[in-house]
Amino acid sequence: MVIIMRPEATLENIVEVTRVVEAAGLQAKIMEGAQQKIIGVIGDKTKLVSVAIDALPGVENSVAISKSYKLASREFHPQNTVIDVDGVKIGGDEPAIMAGPCAVESREQLFAAADIVKAGGAQFLRGGAYKPRTSPYSFQGLEVEGLKILAEARERTGLKIITEVTTVEGIAPVAEYSDILQIGARNMQNFGLLKEVGKCGKPVMLKRGLAATIDEWLNAAEYIMNDNPNVILCERGIRTYETYTRNTLDLSAVAAVKHLSHLPIIVDPSHGTGKWRMIKPMAFAAIAAGADGLMMEVHPNPAKALSDGSQSLTQEHYLDLMNGVKKIAKFMKDENLNPIVID
Repeated sequence: MVIIMRPEATLENIVEVTRVVEAAGLQAKIMEGAQQKIIGVIGDKTKLVSVAIDALPGVENSVAISKSYKLASREFHPQNTVIDVDGVKIGGDEPAIMAGPCAVESREQLFAAADIVKAGGAQFLRGGAYKPRTSPYSFQGLEVEGLKILAEARERTGLKIITEVTTVEGIAPVAEYSDILQIGARNMQNFGLLKEVGKCGKPVMLKRGLAATIDEWLNAAEYIMNDNPNVILCERGIRTYETYTRNTLDLSAVAAVKHLSHLPIIVDPSHGTGKWRMIKPMAFAAIAAGADGLMMEVHPNPAKALSDGSQSLTQEHYLDLMNGVKKIAKFMKDENLNPIVID
């Protein structure tokens, strides 16, 4: 449920409504609307059946939220959420770009990748320190040593760091060294991990599961948002019957999420296709579709990458892609083209 306050509602009116909601054993979250304040109610709304909410001073009306996910719903939070990562905005006017190797392999490799990423204009360096691999015999990452190398790269370049956390035990060290914690596709419905990562105090990027529906994805975000409103969604392709690409990149999810939720959404065309040749056109399409940013794999020498070399961009291809992304984003902004229509 959301309780919409009148534009002229006083602070005392808002405090009283909040008191009534909490007295019924529910949570109240106050949000700033464009012209008025909205109070979101979390919990079993039947507990308020005996309370005439609409009759309380300052209340315009109350509206039930039909979605199973409340905090992530646009009904609950009509305005787009913009997440500020130490001065870098995700969900704002400029696309947020996260780029770097699939895995941190060495200091030399990561520093070289970071220089490439920085030169192209990205704001975030990605790189896995903990690598959940399909095969237990594949490279599993440098773990804490990898986190330290990422932090060193941040000091050298000024790039923000995003890296994956795979276990509850890994949250503390990853939060210590990174600016955004990533939940990978395989862990999208690891609800214990989602609950705990929500308490880390830093933004969390939630990748869509291998075969997850959009509804399941947004419900997974809800687990994190109970403690942390700073959630970024990432479309990275879903598993279908198609075998040519690694996954099927669902760009329609961008429009769907923009309609259903206020959370920012970025697109990962590297995992979405599994082929470096397809990353550029899919990145262009994602920005044109209204995505708030991109995540891409970039490696100084993809042929020698310890993981995902076939979907990693070289310096030449990355810089070429970024040149096009900037032009498309500028065109969309200058022409005031918004592909997302929100009812």
